[in-house]
Parts: sequence; structure tokens; C-alpha cells
Amino acid sequence: QVQLVESGGGLVQAGGSLRLSCAASGSIGFITVMGWYRQPPGKQRELVATLTSVGILNYADFVKGRFTISRDSAQNTLYLQMNSLKPEDTAVYYCNLRSRRTPWSGDIDSWGQGTQVTVSS
Repeated sequence: QVQLVESGGGLVQAGGSLRLSCAASGSIGFITVMGWYRQPPGKQRELVATLTSVGILNYADFVKGRFTISRDSAQNTLYLQMNSLKPEDTAVYYCNLRSRRTPWSGDIDSWGQGTQVTVSS
């Protein structure tokens, strides 16, 4: 099994910055994609940013130019640098890891427990 532990959330004023971390451990296998998702209050979970194993980046339009996703492969740690935060960025942020036991097996999705980010106006 894969364990994902997020950290770095908290309360910040609008315009401020936070850096989220996600440490992966356990039987990870072959990573295909790692990413960040968020769930604002009363809304569905939505994609924030993803990073594939070959370095392809994808950002939601609402974070482009403000958030940066990165990964320390040696440490199996994923980061999300969030700048110019807005009150509408308030949400629980979840780390996702998609992996395979072998290069030919199906994808397995693993999720962290989530970390709360609150942006005050």
C-alpha cells in the first residue's frame, strides 16, 4: 500500500504564500502521475495541478501563474508552491499518486488525508 502524508496547510492572508508538501512511502511501484486536488467548502473535488513521471505539467486555469508543482524524485515528495493566494483558494488540498505495480498493470490511485488551506480577505 501507498501512504501519502500532506503538510504545509494553514491560515494565510490574501496575497500571501504557502508551500504544501506530500511525502509518499510504502509499496509505490511505478509512478505515472502525481498531483494536487482541492475541495472547496460545499463543492466537489477539483484538479489543481499534475506532474507526470516524464515531466509533463498541467495546471487548472484558476491557478496558472500563481501555483507551481514540483517533485523531489529521490525523496518521493511532491510540492505545491502557492503564491498570490486568494480567498477563493480556500479548500482542503489533497495529494494524489497514480502508480502501477508493474509497467503493464493497471493504474492505482492513492490519496492523502488532506490539508486545510484558508485564505482570509
